[in-house]
Parts: sequence; structure tokens; C-alpha cells
Amino acid sequence: MFKYLLSLFLLTSLTSLAQNRDSANVGLLFKESLTNGKAYAWLDYLSNRIGSRLSGSESAAKAVTYTEKELQNLKVDRVMLQDVMVPHWVRGNDDKAYMKSKGKKTELSCCALGMSIATPSTGIEAQIVEVTNFEDIIALGKEKIKGKIVFMNHPMNQNVIRTFTAYGEAAKYRWGTASKAAAQGAIGVVVRSMNISIDDYPHTGAMGYVDSIVKIPACAISTLDAEMLSKQLKEDPSTTVWFKQSCQTLPDAPSHNVIAEIKGSEFPDEIIVVGGHLDSWDLADGSHDDGTGVVQSMEVLNLIKATGLQPKRTIRCVLFMNEENGGKGGEKYAEESKNKKEKNIAAIESDAGGFAPRGFSFKGDSASMQHVMKYKEVLEPFGLPEWEKGYGGADINHMEDQGTLLIGFSPDSQRYFDIHHSALDTFDRVNQRELQLGAASMAALAWMISEYGVK
Repeated sequence: MFKYLLSLFLLTSLTSLAQNRDSANVGLLFKESLTNGKAYAWLDYLSNRIGSRLSGSESAAKAVTYTEKELQNLKVDRVMLQDVMVPHWVRGNDDKAYMKSKGKKTELSCCALGMSIATPSTGIEAQIVEVTNFEDIIALGKEKIKGKIVFMNHPMNQNVIRTFTAYGEAAKYRWGTASKAAAQGAIGVVVRSMNISIDDYPHTGAMGYVDSIVKIPACAISTLDAEMLSKQLKEDPSTTVWFKQSCQTLPDAPSHNVIAEIKGSEFPDEIIVVGGHLDSWDLADGSHDDGTGVVQSMEVLNLIKATGLQPKRTIRCVLFMNEENGGKGGEKYAEESKNKKEKNIAAIESDAGGFAPRGFSFKGDSASMQHVMKYKEVLEPFGLPEWEKGYGGADINHMEDQGTLLIGFSPDSQRYFDIHHSALDTFDRVNQRELQLGAASMAALAWMISEYGVK
């Protein structure tokens, strides 16, 4: 009995010592990030010197060159570019729209949806048919839709705490309304912006076509104008809308993922990926989506180097290209990694804005999730209370079939969709301290996984 109690005491003492050591190391990462971190300065350059970074653009290429150089300056073990072909869609001249009722024209704040086709040079004008879901389109049918413009007025749900849940439910209407409406004879589509707030800023984002259905132009209008248009249609069902856009899809363009890593000292073949996406939409400089994720992922390597910590497993930063309108960077990384038989044991993605950290969401093998959830005891005191089963990330999800534990970094999201994909996604809306806390949070989890693995 005495030996058992002694063994239990020693085990408890050793566990306590390990936790104290881990907490001290995590504390070093947070201190370094908050006092000497580079992420905010990197983001300043990325946002204000380079600007928006739509896939295939000159500015996207500049972002590759800049981040590669900065990662090389960290003197990590390896920095490389990974070739990837990406879609090249361009917006063209300013998007314009108005509604007309009883001879009066009222301007609408609009923007072309990503990957949409253009209108004729004179624009298109037709009577508006308002719907709130796909079932409405089918129910109305060709008799009431043919030759008209469909107005998809589906708001994001205000009654959910998790704003990404509301976005996920609503975004399918941005993506799929054009083909659904075209199948019933519509000549164009106007979509309510994916935004919880009621304001006058339209939000872009990717939409898609079905190859077997005629392509029609699609734009988004601001939530404020969506409310106004809906009200006007109730007063005057004969209201028309005119919109014009000159966007086009050019041939696919060559681009790159940017990859850098610190080799593990004991298990170098086991890789922990940290990443965000280099590309952004073109209405603003893309600071929150996803400049913050890019610089936070770079910062993970900087913090590990600056604190002198030696990871047992390899920590690899991957800056993915083309998350916004194709996902080709994530596909390419997963494909090449699989072909090389690399062992990506975990991947942490930051693509939810640079707001204050809240925790992480996990997707993957239940045993791995349970194992990593144990690290909460060390990290929760650093402001990371939310650990839950959920979503990984658009780029890292391509590694799911390789058995990788997918982890989404979760900052506070209540303000994110006010700016997401809009002209408001600018550098001045990023708080330096919140950004650096997020980088430290990612580094801390990557460090814990490096120390103790996922199983």
C-alpha cells in the first residue's frame, strides 16, 4: 500500500512539474509575441504596401515574394515555394446598380460576386422577383421568373451565437442562386450581402455555375439596400433593377504556396502545419481575411525561434494561395504531401479574423481530439477557454483523408461579418494586441502538439 501511494505521489508530482514547465514555456511564447512580435508590422506591409491580393493578380505575386523573404529572414530550417495554378478573375470597372419605380431611380450599393460573368456593356434591366430560398425559385417556376432578375433576400440568422453557423447557412445562396434562377429563365441575380449588420457596404464572395445551365451575371447589394428593395417591392411589385458589371475570367495563372519550417529534434517526420491564405478579395486590403492568418502563421515560427524552444516535431508554416475562389493552394499542398507520404499529424488554420482569441475547434479522429483536448488545462489560463468539436479550415480540410487532425483557430467572431469580403476589411480595423495574442495562441498549441503529439 505504501509503495502504491508513493508511486501515485511521484506520478502526481511529475505531472505537476510537467504542467508547470509547459505553462512556463507557453508564457514565454505569449511574452515574446506581446513585446517583440513581428506580425503587426508584417500585416502593415502586406495590407498598406501591397494591398488586395486576388489570385492571379500582380499584388498576389508580390505577397508571395514578400512573405518568402520575411520567412527567410527568420533563419528557419527551410523556406520554399510550391507551384500552383490558380483561377484569375478580375472585377473590371466599378460595379453599378439602381432600382426604378414609377420613373424614379434609386442607386443601390453593389458589387459583382466573385467568378460571375459580366453583363452586357449597357447593363441589364428587368422586373425583380424576390425570393428567400431555393424552394421559392422552384415554386415560382419559369412562368413567373423567365426574363426577370431574381433577388435572393436571405438574411444571416441573428439568433445564433456562433456567427460562422449563420454564415455557413446563408452562403449557399450566394454560391448557388445564379444557376437555380437561370434554370427557370432568369437573366440575372441580385443577392443580399452576407452580413449580420444593416449597413451600406456590399460584400463580395465566390459564386458558382452549373456547366449544363446557362450562365447569368450575379451581384450582391448591401443589407441596407436589400431591406429598401424588399420594402419597395411590397409597395410596387413592378419595380425593376438595372445593374452593370464588367468582370471577366482570364486563363488560369501560375502562383505559389509559401512554405517554411523548423525541423523537429526527435520526430522530424511528424509535421504540424500552421497556416492562413495569402489571397484576398479586391474591395479592400484583406487585413482580417486573411492577412491576419498569414502573419500569425509566420509569427508561430518567429516565436519558436526567438524564445529558443526546440520543438520535438516539425512545425511547418504554409501560406496557401487561392482559398477565396478555388481552393487550389490547399488542394496542391495536400496532393503533394500525400504523394511524398508526409505525415501531417495536425494542422492549425487561422482564417476567422484577427480578433481576440477564444479557443480552437477540432475535426478528425476522436482519439486524437481527446488527446489534444488535454492541453486545454495548460492553455486555458492564457485566455483560451473554448475547445470544441467542429470545423478545421477551408485549406487544411484537404488533408482530412490523410488522417490529419484539423484545428481551426477561433477568435471572437461577433464583428467579423461586418467587414468580411467588403470594403471595410482594412488594416485600421485590426487591433495589434489581439493579433499578437492570436499568434501566441497558435504557437502555444503547436508547441504542445510538438511536445506530446496527437496520440
